[in-house]
Amino acid sequence: MANHCDGDSNLTVSSLKIPVIRFTKLFINGQFVDSVSGKTLDTFDPRTGELIAKFSLGDAEDVDLAVKAARHAFDHGPWPRMSGSERGSIMMKFADLIEENAEEIAALDAVNGGKLFIMCKVIDIGGASRTLRYYAGAADKIHGKTAPALAAGCTIILKPAEQTPLSALYYAHLAKLAGVPDGVLNVVNGYGHTTGAAISSHMDIDKVTFTGSTEVGRKIMMAAAASNLKPVSLELGGKSPLLIFDDADIDQAADIAFRGMFFNKGEICVASSRVFVQEGIYEKLEKKLIEKAKATVIGDPFDPKVHQGPQTNKQQFEKILSYIEIGKTEEATLLVGGNRVGQKGYYIEPTIFADVKDDMTIAKEEIFGPVLCLMKFKTMEEGIKRANGTTYGLAAGIITKNLNVANTVSRSIRAGIIWINCYTAFDVDCPFGGYKMSGFGRDFGLEALDQYMQIKSVVTPVLNSPWY
Repeated sequence: MANHCDGDSNLTVSSLKIPVIRFTKLFINGQFVDSVSGKTLDTFDPRTGELIAKFSLGDAEDVDLAVKAARHAFDHGPWPRMSGSERGSIMMKFADLIEENAEEIAALDAVNGGKLFIMCKVIDIGGASRTLRYYAGAADKIHGKTAPALAAGCTIILKPAEQTPLSALYYAHLAKLAGVPDGVLNVVNGYGHTTGAAISSHMDIDKVTFTGSTEVGRKIMMAAAASNLKPVSLELGGKSPLLIFDDADIDQAADIAFRGMFFNKGEICVASSRVFVQEGIYEKLEKKLIEKAKATVIGDPFDPKVHQGPQTNKQQFEKILSYIEIGKTEEATLLVGGNRVGQKGYYIEPTIFADVKDDMTIAKEEIFGPVLCLMKFKTMEEGIKRANGTTYGLAAGIITKNLNVANTVSRSIRAGIIWINCYTAFDVDCPFGGYKMSGFGRDFGLEALDQYMQIKSVVTPVLNSPWY
């Protein structure tokens, strides 16, 4: 059983001030405004299940207002007409402000999404500022998701996940302080079936990008096709395989496998939720993973001793627990975990199933939580076949000392990114995106800019010349 830091225990976080929630409205045309309907949306603290704040709830009418602001800013405003270096300078200032306010933004994500505070501060917030700087540097090297879209001169309507709007609104505030013109960045909080649907089907939106489930991705494509045939980029679900071969270092493999699955309490699209271990080292690796699960400290994400915080919201918490019950019903062997932790909040133990068959529900469907399926394989060919035996293709990992094996397997697995002897090794210069039902389009790298630009050919005859 995993260790638990009780929320009432003497945690070393007394010096950390949880920020006052300053921004709860929609951000349209450079101003924080109430929704047209006046309706609000409740957001809860996953550590306790208690209400954090009420947020303005956007709808189709609010999307119309945001689109009008963004369209005017694009058609008549300064942002697309600035030089690339001018846009880049503003984006650099935006990055500076993010870094200056990193602690407050990280605290918002920790209290709103259950992420570890230190992880938010170092990885997420640091990654956001680095991404802005990367595309700021690209802004003057192009002719003509937020950072690459801004660099390309686009204007944006952002709908954050309805459960976690806090940091998105704070980023909008910082963008205005940085000098991003009014109407360029708009944030409309709301539900997917209303606000998201209005965005996907809007006749005056030129492009939609989405990160989320495959089910919703399909609906967005249908709405885009039925409206103005706007192009769509999708980063969807995953059921990513990690193949560990007999020659792997056991300690290193266990570390990579555990982090690959349980990073951010399993709420990561590329989680290595299907771990295939060659039979020669299976028992040793299984033992190591069980030890790591039992040693995991679960508790308040502001506590520096904690390894795993709560799931993001009650709905996801209950969904994960239901998948654990399905795994038991399907007669997979529960090696460790599987239980709720504590009496309040949305905490779940790191859970590992063995004897998992490829056709089991827990091996096929994305759980998006701390549930790992551990399986044996004999040969490289079998491993490749089973790794590819999924409708998804977002990511995969390989652990081996044999370069030929690494090359063969990496070229054979149908996934958008393959990590060899590492996992979740992201870099802003490394394109990221999916195959199959994990979507299409690429984030990161200069390739990401392509989805925010169009090619136009302009032909002018040179009269009375040898070339006419």
